[in-house]
Amino acid sequence: MVETYYKSMNWNKLEDQIDKETWEKLTSQFWLDTRIPLSNDMDDWRTLSPAEHTVVGHVFGGLTLLDTLQSQDGIQAMLKDTRTQAETAVFNNIEFMESVHAKSYSSIFSTLNTAEEIDEIFDWTDHNEYLQKKAKFINDIYQNGKPLEKKVASVFLESFLFYSGFYTPLYYLGNNKLANVAEIIKLIIRDESVHGTYIGYKFQLGFNELSEKEQADLKDWMYDLLYTLYDNEEKYTRELYKEVGWVDEVMVFLRYNANKALMNLGQEPLFPDGNAEDVNPIVMNGISTGTSNHDFFSQVGNGYLMGKVEAMKDSDYDIGRTGDRKTPESDSLFSKVKKLK
Repeated sequence: MVETYYKSMNWNKLEDQIDKETWEKLTSQFWLDTRIPLSNDMDDWRTLSPAEHTVVGHVFGGLTLLDTLQSQDGIQAMLKDTRTQAETAVFNNIEFMESVHAKSYSSIFSTLNTAEEIDEIFDWTDHNEYLQKKAKFINDIYQNGKPLEKKVASVFLESFLFYSGFYTPLYYLGNNKLANVAEIIKLIIRDESVHGTYIGYKFQLGFNELSEKEQADLKDWMYDLLYTLYDNEEKYTRELYKEVGWVDEVMVFLRYNANKALMNLGQEPLFPDGNAEDVNPIVMNGISTGTSNHDFFSQVGNGYLMGKVEAMKDSDYDIGRTGDRKTPESDSLFSKVKKLK
């Protein structure tokens, strides 16, 4: 018999069923920014003040940078350490969608902004001290970290650091403004929720294989990293939002999502005021308004539901629900993640 040189992918015989479920979820919710009628938001855009225009532009510039980092370096870094062939396929899908996310912001810019304004946005993005530090903190881990450290950095990026930017369009949506711009953000959030949960799940598999000492050391490193990122994120948020007076509210939203990032990694929450009821209800209204589907792991929809892990209450993840119907426990990827601990 000829020795196997290259192994073909057999989706009918998988090492980890979560890979298949995640692949099916991600492909079922595929979208492109060209399908969203952004020009319908121009009337709302004209009602915003110059300071608000600047905030929106800089917010999306920052998000563009982070999605560019994730699509060009982050996923490639984690692809080197996949456990299964199907996991590689899932990461390939994630990498492509991160590029779609980054491109989507340029579609928003071309609709809302002049050429001169777009140049200013990207110049600000490429030279903002705290934004560049954020990218460096994460990319240094992607380039030099251990496999599990890379996954921690990715989950912190997708489940925490993005949300200083996501706050703005969700706030406007909660005030019945910029609905189509916010629709793109909700689609991105929907993707990032799956990405953060899946990568967190893969982290937990590796974490559970470590010795107690190795686990303790990694947890110390993880929380130290979160403190470093949070400190920088606070400075970034203050610079970004000081002119419109939203700093304190955005920081609460960040703490809420930092706790969710930790939960995706199977860890305990850190911030006592990081609960849904602590977040500005206008933003929560923006998250929940107009969702086309409330079963996260069954059909295409744009509801905002974070990954469910054991230490979080189910009510913390009901943000995008418009009714009482829930995905059956046996059909949910998140219910399987809960069984890891």
